[in-house]
Amino acid sequence: MKLPVKMTINGQSYSHEVEPRLLLVHYIRETVGLTGTHVGCDTSQCGACTVLINGQAVKCCTLFAVQADGANIQTIEGLAKDGELHPIQQGFWEKHGLQCGYCTPGMMMTSCALLARNKSPSEEEIREAISGNLCRCTGYVNIVKAVQYAAERLR
Repeated sequence: MKLPVKMTINGQSYSHEVEPRLLLVHYIRETVGLTGTHVGCDTSQCGACTVLINGQAVKCCTLFAVQADGANIQTIEGLAKDGELHPIQQGFWEKHGLQCGYCTPGMMMTSCALLARNKSPSEEEIREAISGNLCRCTGYVNIVKAVQYAAERLR
């Protein structure tokens, strides 16, 4: 049995019939073809799969695609506009906020949600916001600097 789903991802409407057990992360990656959202742990622990759903940062590895029916979703592919990097992307570039890059899409999406609700977050607020996103390569110092850079650009 398949169920119909319809959602908007990065401003584009998508409609498919999916298995009820299909995870949103697999819908985004395999059905829609947007592979920037990573699968890290499948248990909602690492945050590599974080996307924005109706403006909220959500780990989509434990959410079924049918639960996102009607949602407005933004992935890492939706950040840059007209060939220009989003300030959070520019911040990660300028402040060396990544190493291997595996956690980066989820980290950026979580940071975008933070900056949408708080234009001037403190270092403590940034660290709290990204605490659900694991990075196995860095000590988070440059990630915090990247978010501060983006906050400054967005103000």
